[in-house]
Amino acid sequence: MKTLFLTNEYPPHVYGGAGVHVEYLTRELARLMEVEVRCFGDQSVPAGNPSVRGFGLDTAAWNCPPALRPVFGALQRNLDFNTRAIDADLVHCHTWYVHFAGLLAKLNYGRPLVVTVHSLEPLRPWKREQLGGGYDFTCWVEKTTLELADAVIAVSRDTLRDLEKHFSIDPSRLHIIHNGIDPGEFHPVAESDALQAHGIDPSKPYILFVGRITRQKGIIHLVRAIQHMHRDFQIVLCAGAADTPEIGEEMKSAVAGAMSSRDGIVWIEDMIGNREKIQLYSHAALFVCPSIYEPFGIINLEAMACGCPVVASAVGGIPEVVEHGRTGLLVPVAQMDHSPFEPLDAGGFARDLATAVNDLMADPGRRRAFGEAGRRRAVERFSWASIARATHDLYAKILS
Repeated sequence: MKTLFLTNEYPPHVYGGAGVHVEYLTRELARLMEVEVRCFGDQSVPAGNPSVRGFGLDTAAWNCPPALRPVFGALQRNLDFNTRAIDADLVHCHTWYVHFAGLLAKLNYGRPLVVTVHSLEPLRPWKREQLGGGYDFTCWVEKTTLELADAVIAVSRDTLRDLEKHFSIDPSRLHIIHNGIDPGEFHPVAESDALQAHGIDPSKPYILFVGRITRQKGIIHLVRAIQHMHRDFQIVLCAGAADTPEIGEEMKSAVAGAMSSRDGIVWIEDMIGNREKIQLYSHAALFVCPSIYEPFGIINLEAMACGCPVVASAVGGIPEVVEHGRTGLLVPVAQMDHSPFEPLDAGGFARDLATAVNDLMADPGRRRAFGEAGRRRAVERFSWASIARATHDLYAKILS
């Protein structure tokens, strides 16, 4: 049995949770079967398992609007994926960037199509800021692909409910397989050189955010919450890769305003590697995830595996990862129907985030207990080995 993974992100070009998922799942699946990866980029591992081929893009002659370039760039690569012969038994797609390639493989090559849902376009209306009219295309290609796929994998129960609400998919084709963690890689470490390298004072406690600058991650709401936080701890924002110049400027303005009123704010604008990230998790007093849309929230699992307690918004799949009152605290988010990326009471959400942070920062014993429980939960419930086995078994069921 051989599977072909189609993906935008693959190492070394990983910037989000979907890329992390593909990286670790392919690694574990390769212990059980043959795996091929076709991705965006210049990667080339022709003889390995997984074998990997990146596909580049020549845009020198393009003069379409900039907002449409990601869409047309994805389509061009999707075609290129298929003009190279496909000999895998089935095709497994990750994110809208490669959905069209999955459709082509299913219809032209007759291969069964599996799609893992990491997020859903109807629940990300802010993507129109980034893609313009291309957002209408991404919604169409996602709907068409999901409704034609032989199996659709949701990464959480909440995502499964969203699939049932927004799409017409035969229930027998819907499955839940969670995201995972490698507890051998993500674990508490004593090394702290990354802290000094980024200007963090290791003698003072700090709260930590790690993620992209996007509406989905709620980073602006966290920055606005800083004004309500106690001043006896540092705030480390490891946030880069802004979705649009506009939200990038909004972030700069918000951080500048926060820095003008208090000390101890460190903004790391680079997307850092796992070694540095694990150090930041390991020494943080608290990890904060203010997402307003999060199908799973693998970032919380990374923090928990490193023994870091969590304060997170109670949205999407996060409550399936973070146990309120046991591994962290969950903060409710009331959302507008017409504007899901903006909380109904943004000021109230910011204050509630700050209150949860302040309460835990004032209680080291509780933080320690949450961190220990979080590590146990990550190891026992979310290993990539068990997730790969579940995926392998689903493949076998489809092919039989």
